[in-house]
Amino acid sequence: MLGGTQMLASGVVCSVNRCIPVGFAVGLVTGFLGVGGGFLIVPALVWFAGLDVRRAIGTSLGIIAVNSAAGLAGQLRYSHWDWRLTGAFLVCSLTGMGLGILIARQAPERALHKAFAIVVLAVAVAIGWQVLGR
Repeated sequence: MLGGTQMLASGVVCSVNRCIPVGFAVGLVTGFLGVGGGFLIVPALVWFAGLDVRRAIGTSLGIIAVNSAAGLAGQLRYSHWDWRLTGAFLVCSLTGMGLGILIARQAPERALHKAFAIVVLAVAVAIGWQVLGR
C-alpha cells in the first residue's frame, strides 16, 4: 500500500482515503437500521473500491461474517434463542448459498447486476409496504 492506495490483483487501484469514510457510513447505517449487509456493502465496494461485482460479493460476505460474529458475541450474554431453529435456518441458508454460487458462476456479469437491482428493489418495496401499511 502506497500513499493511501492499493493495487488490487484485478489491476484496479483502491483508494483507502475513499473507502474508510464509505465503510464507516455503511457501518453506521447498518448499525442504526439493523439492515444493510450485502445491499449496501456490494455497491460501496463496486463504486468506491473499484471491485467487480463477483469480487465485491465475496468480499461483502467476509465483511458480513465478521460483523455477524461480533454481533453474536455481543448478544450471547443478553439473549437466549432456539438453537435448533438457528441450526435449521443455517443449514437451509448454506444450501441456498451453495446453489446461488453455482448459478452465479454461470451467469454473465450484466445478469448479476440486474438480479441484484431487482432484489434490492423488491426488499425496498416490501419494507415500504410494511411501514406504510401500519
